[in-house]
Order: sequence, then structure tokens, then C-alpha cells
Amino acid sequence: MDTRSAQERLLSEQRAYYRALAPNYLNQLLDLPGGAELTEALDEFRPTGRVLELACGPGTWTPQLLRHATDVTAVDASPEMLAIAASRVPDGAQVTFVEADLFGWEPDRRYDVVFMGCWLSHVPARRFESFWSLVAAALAPQGRVFFVDDRYRTPEELVEGPASSTIQRRTPDGTAYRIVKVPYEPTELERQLRQLGWDITVTSTAGPFFWGAGNRIGEFR
Repeated sequence: MDTRSAQERLLSEQRAYYRALAPNYLNQLLDLPGGAELTEALDEFRPTGRVLELACGPGTWTPQLLRHATDVTAVDASPEMLAIAASRVPDGAQVTFVEADLFGWEPDRRYDVVFMGCWLSHVPARRFESFWSLVAAALAPQGRVFFVDDRYRTPEELVEGPASSTIQRRTPDGTAYRIVKVPYEPTELERQLRQLGWDITVTSTAGPFFWGAGNRIGEFR
């Protein structure tokens, strides 16, 4: 009998989905208003120094991080995604790819910036606090955080209703997987982060995307 919790099974299915989607992931990117605002915001943020990229996927953001960073450590649970990401950075780039489940991984060094690209919405609400404890443990004193994400969910995906953060998505071959997709509203996300000791401003774009930038409360005072 499978004794794993329902949430553990859901997260396992989520990992399986992204492993299966890897060859087609770049074709699935959302072509919706506001996407260009994210890249502009990240360049304005300037993620300099040692950068930790959580859930790097196929390296969508890694080359942009490398334009500013001294070095990048990019972590993802999918070896298929990591292989694609490695192929998208120049030879000799100062980037280390790490295969690890972020819900069990612990950093072995401190970073000046922690970056997340379209990952936070895939963190279950019950693990929100522990996940941000991981982020705090990874940051050097006066370290900064930047994330981009979206709250895009189609009516067909809402197999458990709009109030649930569990949705169903399909790979191009039609296989269905359940994953986590929390449709954050910026003001509510800011409030949750402040309760955990973070001073992060979350900004909406013209479409379903948003970005957040900030640090631990009191770090720069």
C-alpha cells in the first residue's frame, strides 16, 4: 500500500509532468501581454554577485542572470530540464547545474541573490513558510530576492474547482498530470511574505504575470 501523503503524491506527479514536458517546454511558454516587462524588471534589478536560481527549468532565465552575476548555481529536479539548460549557456560560463528536489535540498553556501522563474506558484500553501525558510538560509547578509511568475489557469485545468490550487495539465501527447498552481494576487502575496519577515514588493504586469523584488525586513536599514 502506498503510504505517502496526498501532497507528496501530488508533488511527485508535478515533477513527473515537468520531466515529461521538458522537450516541449519552450514551445509552451505563455505568449500573453506583460511578458516583456519581466525581463526589463530583472535587468533593472541587476542580479549581481553570486546568484542562486531555484527551479531553473530549461534555462529560460539563466543566460539573462549571467549577464549580471559573478556566477550562477541553477537547481532543478528534472535532469531533462537541466540538460536543456546546460545547452543554452555559453561554454565556460560561470554556472553550476544541480539536480535536486527543492523540497529536500539544502544550500551549502550563501548567495547574494536568490532568483525564481515561474516557480513560487508551484509551491503548495502548506510548504510556503518552509520554502521561504530555505530562501532565507541561502541568502548572504543583505542578500536580495527576485521572482517572476504568473497566475494563468484555464477553465479546463480547474478539475477541482477554482478554489483549489491543484490543477490538471497535459503534455503534448495528451497525458494528464496534476500539479500545484497557486493563483497569487500581488497584495495578498506581499502580505504573506511580510508575515514571514520579508520586505518584498510584488508588481503586476499588463497580463497575468507579476514579479517580486526585495529582501529580509530590516536588512538595509
